[in-house]
Amino acid sequence: MKKVVVGLSGGVDSSVAAAMLHNQGYDVIGLTLWLMKGKGQCCSEGMIDAADICQQLGVPHEVVDIRDVFQRSIVDFLVTGYSAGITPLPCSQCNKTVKFSPMVEYAREKLECDRIATGHYAKIRYDDATNRYQLLRAVDRNKDQSYFLYDLSQDLLGSVIFPLGDLNKTDTRRIATEYNLKTADKPESQDLCLVESNGSMRAFLDKYLAPKSGDIVDTTGKILGQHDGIHHYTIGQRKGLGIAAAEPLYVISLDAVNNRVVVGDRTKGTQSECTVNQVNWVSIAEPVTPIRAEVQIRYRSQPVPVTVIPLADSRTRLVFDEAQFSITPGQAAVWYDEDKVLGGGIIEQFR
Repeated sequence: MKKVVVGLSGGVDSSVAAAMLHNQGYDVIGLTLWLMKGKGQCCSEGMIDAADICQQLGVPHEVVDIRDVFQRSIVDFLVTGYSAGITPLPCSQCNKTVKFSPMVEYAREKLECDRIATGHYAKIRYDDATNRYQLLRAVDRNKDQSYFLYDLSQDLLGSVIFPLGDLNKTDTRRIATEYNLKTADKPESQDLCLVESNGSMRAFLDKYLAPKSGDIVDTTGKILGQHDGIHHYTIGQRKGLGIAAAEPLYVISLDAVNNRVVVGDRTKGTQSECTVNQVNWVSIAEPVTPIRAEVQIRYRSQPVPVTVIPLADSRTRLVFDEAQFSITPGQAAVWYDEDKVLGGGIIEQFR
C-alpha cells in the first residue's frame, strides 16, 4: 500500500485531501505542525479538528512542535522586514521553510515515507523532455495558490501531492459533505494565521515594534503630516493616511533610514521595471537569455506581460510592457507561461 503523510491544519481543504487519498487506497498518516500559540487556523482548535478528522478516517495523527522554527523564520522575518520599510510575504517563506521542508524531513526520517500531501490548490506534473517537475495553476483560478508555492525546490515538488488541484471550492465542500467530515461547513480562513490570532497585522506588529513618530512627506520632501511608525503603512496605500489633499494620495515609498512615509499621486507610484532577488526557477532551468512571460506582482493582481532578464546572483530584472502601480519591495513576483510557473523571487528595494 502507498504511504503518504498529509499535512492537516484542521480546515476543510486539508481534511478533504486526506479523505480523498484515504479513499484512493493510500496509507494516510495525518501530520499537524504546531506553529504558534493562540487561535490561528493552524493551531489550537485547528489541531483538535485535525485529530478528529484522523479519528474519523481511522488513520494515525502526529503533531510536531515547530514553534521555534516559526518564530525565527516567520515572526522575526516579518518584524525585521516591516521595520526596514518593506512588506514581507510570509506565506511563500512559510511554505518552504516551515511547512514543506520539515514535513518531508519528518516523513522520511520518522515515518519512512517519501510522499506528503497538502490541501493547496495547485498542480504538479513531471516533464520528461526537461527532466523537471512543473508547478501549474489549479483549475479553480479563484483559489489557485501556485503564487505562494513558487519557491519549492525540485526535490520538494517531487515529493508532494496536491489532491485538490483539479477541484474548485464547491467540489471540495461537496466532497467533505459526502464523506461527512466535521469540517465540511467550517468557515474559511480569510487572513494570515498571524492576523487571525492577533486581530490585525497592525496589532501583531505593535507587539514587537514600538511606536516611532515621523514625517509624512511628498516627493519634494514637503511635510504633509505625521505617522506613528512606518510599519503601519504599505506601498500603494490610500486610505488611513490622516492627511488632507486636493487629489488622492498614495504611499509610494517607505524611507526607513529617515523614518518617513513618502506619498504622491498615482502616477508617481508606477514603475516600468524592477529587480527581483532570491529567484527560484521552477518549471524550467534558468535561461541564459531574456524570456517573455506574464507576471503577478501580488497574489490577487492580474498577470501582465513582462520581459524577464536573468542577472547574476539569483536575480532577475523585470521589464513590464506597461508601467505597474504599487510594486512593493518584499512581495513576490511570480512569472508564468500560461498556467505553468516558470519562476519567481522577492522584489527588491528601489534604488
